[in-house]
Amino acid sequence: MRPRFLFSIAFTTLLGIAGFIVPVAFAQKDHHDPLTEAQVEKIREAGIYPNDRIKLYIEYLSDHVNTVKSLTNRGKSDARAMHLDSELQDVATLMDELGSNLDQYSDRHADIRAALRALAEDSQHWLITLKALAGEEPFDLSSKEAIEAGEDLADQSQRLLREQTEYFDLHKDERDQDRAEPKPQ
Repeated sequence: MRPRFLFSIAFTTLLGIAGFIVPVAFAQKDHHDPLTEAQVEKIREAGIYPNDRIKLYIEYLSDHVNTVKSLTNRGKSDARAMHLDSELQDVATLMDELGSNLDQYSDRHADIRAALRALAEDSQHWLITLKALAGEEPFDLSSKEAIEAGEDLADQSQRLLREQTEYFDLHKDERDQDRAEPKPQ
């Protein structure tokens, strides 16, 4: 009777582990990346060129926001709501990723003023599109998150542009650098 009991415990444990692993595997499979593999590769390649990388993010964000804008004119349907919800989540994700990149580049005193000017302008246009959707029920939460991410990104880009302008007015020798290198002593 003891071997049967041990077999039952082992079998139950394996089922429990499999029951845990399978949903995790499905959850990982369902993870959606807002960028295509080609776009991810372009961003990786531009990693050492801050202005180029930020401009790529601006381009990809503009594409997603334009998709959102095109969907706002369509008749209300479940398919439209699902597509809008997905696009809004992608917009919020990309805005958060771009904000993280801006933090890194500003910490290392990369001169990203050119890209920040474009970002400050484009982020205002994105917010107009996103705020036009506010209040539609099926994707209200995603809309709020995208608007919040957009407002944060707009504020961050304007703040960093001011900070960088002041910094590079004082450190003229570091202008146009992708990374401020320590000076030899």
